[in-house]
Amino acid sequence: MAAVHSSGFRLTKEHFLVAVPVAVISAAAGFLVSRYLSSRSCKKHSVNAYFNKDSPKVVHSFDMEDIGTKAVYCRCWRSKKFPYCDGAHTKHNEETGDNVGPLIIKRKDA
Repeated sequence: MAAVHSSGFRLTKEHFLVAVPVAVISAAAGFLVSRYLSSRSCKKHSVNAYFNKDSPKVVHSFDMEDIGTKAVYCRCWRSKKFPYCDGAHTKHNEETGDNVGPLIIKRKDA
């Protein structure tokens, strides 16, 4: 039994049996292609986008005596003054839904 629509198009059981597997295969192929493309672009998800990329590990060390009364360090890797914070985490948090903030080191009041 076939359903007849007002446009005159007839959808038979045979058409339905062909359309469903084609739709499922197309959806699966689209999903696999999107997974493949997203896995190839994993570099854009790295935290450190451009600082000391030739180094196997970025490490900074500071002497407490050299800090003064307060120092504010970046933890989002987006600061143009890295390793110091310039507030870039605000934009990063808005774009990604993250909640990262700076590391603040200060001396206790004497």
